[in-house]
Amino acid sequence: MTDHIAKWHRELSIFCRIKPLIIVEGNVLDVYRYPTEGSISKGSILRLPEYLHYYFTDLGYQTIVFYDSMQGFYNSCGEAHMEAFARMTDSWPDEGHIRSEFKGRTGSAAALVRTALGQSKVPTAVIMNLASRYIISPDTIDQAEVDSFTNLLLASLEGKDVRCEAGTLKNIVVMIVNKVNDIPAWFYLDNPNVKTVSIGTPSREERETLVKGENFASFFAADVYKEDRSYYEAHPDELEKVQDKFIGLTEGFSFTEINGLRRLCKNERIHIRQMSSVIDLYRYGVKENPWDALNVREWKNAKEDFCRRVKGQDPAIGKTLDVIKRAVTGMAGVQGAAHGKPKGILFFAGPTGTGKTETAKTLAEKLFGDESRCIRFDMSEYSQSHSDQKLLGAPPGYIGYEAGGQLTNAVKNDPFSILLFDEIEKAHPTIFDKFLQILEDGRMTDGQGNTVYFSECIIIFTSNLGIYTRNEQGIREPNVTPDMEYPEVRKKVRQAIEDYFKLELGRPEILNRIGENIVVFDFIRPETAEQILRSQIERIVKNLEQEKRIRLEITDSAYEKLKARALENLSNGGRGIGNIVESLLINPLSRYLFDEEIKGDVRLTINDISPEGAVAETAEAETESDIP
Repeated sequence: MTDHIAKWHRELSIFCRIKPLIIVEGNVLDVYRYPTEGSISKGSILRLPEYLHYYFTDLGYQTIVFYDSMQGFYNSCGEAHMEAFARMTDSWPDEGHIRSEFKGRTGSAAALVRTALGQSKVPTAVIMNLASRYIISPDTIDQAEVDSFTNLLLASLEGKDVRCEAGTLKNIVVMIVNKVNDIPAWFYLDNPNVKTVSIGTPSREERETLVKGENFASFFAADVYKEDRSYYEAHPDELEKVQDKFIGLTEGFSFTEINGLRRLCKNERIHIRQMSSVIDLYRYGVKENPWDALNVREWKNAKEDFCRRVKGQDPAIGKTLDVIKRAVTGMAGVQGAAHGKPKGILFFAGPTGTGKTETAKTLAEKLFGDESRCIRFDMSEYSQSHSDQKLLGAPPGYIGYEAGGQLTNAVKNDPFSILLFDEIEKAHPTIFDKFLQILEDGRMTDGQGNTVYFSECIIIFTSNLGIYTRNEQGIREPNVTPDMEYPEVRKKVRQAIEDYFKLELGRPEILNRIGENIVVFDFIRPETAEQILRSQIERIVKNLEQEKRIRLEITDSAYEKLKARALENLSNGGRGIGNIVESLLINPLSRYLFDEEIKGDVRLTINDISPEGAVAETAEAETESDIP
């Protein structure tokens, strides 16, 4: 495997010969692997200033110095460079440092840089580290700060080319910043002498160089590696799969973080086959992933468990379980190279009250043992343009920055969960940009700069899209009705969802990330409504007997009247049935128990359901009482 040279390194090699001022931004606080043999050994791990020192040394530069506002000018890699810089600028070092304030005209650090770049005797490189910290704000700088940046600007204009044994080299200053807009825009905009180079997190090729080859053994304790090595030497294909999975899961990690994984893997005595488990330990603080602990056999009869709680939605439950089974078996991401995407993505659509939220709660209980692991977000609360800050956290300096975001905080607290985004169509369109990143990359950086991972979550969107549409006059009218067969309902709802994302919202890429995981729930039909009614009554009877020692019986005639009222209007789905039960059974029964001072140990019979409510009698009294 050939060593990979990072893109930013290749850019630097091109532009350092033609530009006297280079601004380096991005992942500048990381460490980097030196890619070539030269003044330092190939593969050495270095901070950026030291990396640049050896890079410019190998090019033939004879004077290289660092500068930051705390230490002044110095070079921890070679005292001779400081002596040459001191003679060049007529300055006096103090214990290897030239103390110099950044601000000001004559005598300032910027003025010394201008002097160094203006001479033509010795090829010189000045590396200005932590340049984002030289001033408080690029928008409100005082005159002394303006003078300093003007000196640097003049240095870029007056910089000389120097002939030496290595050829002709350009005196150069490199400014290392977190973001290029940390320094005044007038300093670099429209300046043909300035080049900005961005450093990202390690590419896949760079991560392969770190993980494969001679570096691989350093990830494991010596005896663990010796124990595992013989098997993988005989099965190189399996070793490559282990390495490739680890490389895929570390997308977006810095070199520093990958080195931390290496040490953690060794300290925890993790075996080669379990190499990727160290990522869960690093991200979440857990060594045992709950997904790995799931019993596949328990999911063979999962549909029956779901159907006991969610009535009349067999096709929707079947499709939902297909997605979950892919996640449980680790097949969710086999089609693509990305390993960090969420475990599963589902889009629940259909009429209100048909079991969408109940299905999500059932999933949470089945997967993680507790339906509270289903974290619900009502998207009508995120309908304003600034709602993304509420969800993900305000940026530094804004009100509420310290609190973080509601979504990112929830996932940090419980990374193994189901995220339920209810009525997604009510969210502000800017929220969809964030969802796009979560669905594609499985991670998000919050307002505090912390990376939050969604790779162990199931993400569920719910929506009432497609139930109603607007005609040419803008009047809302039903798109689907209960008298339609389910296949027709499913087809029309899916088409309306596609039209919404493609035509109305203009974000077809969101739809592409969801793919074929749109699950359409059917209307609550009469036979399903009766199942729901029976289920609710059975639950009431059971709870009364267990909690209050009241044995409740409902006569057939009373049940038929309650059923007739429940079936009168199914437009509100299961919630509507629950409202009827509450209005005609629970509330009147509660008043009766209160008025008669009944606390338990009785048999209660519901004889009738009148327009005012249930008609009941107790076994002891043997008289019929009308509950008002």
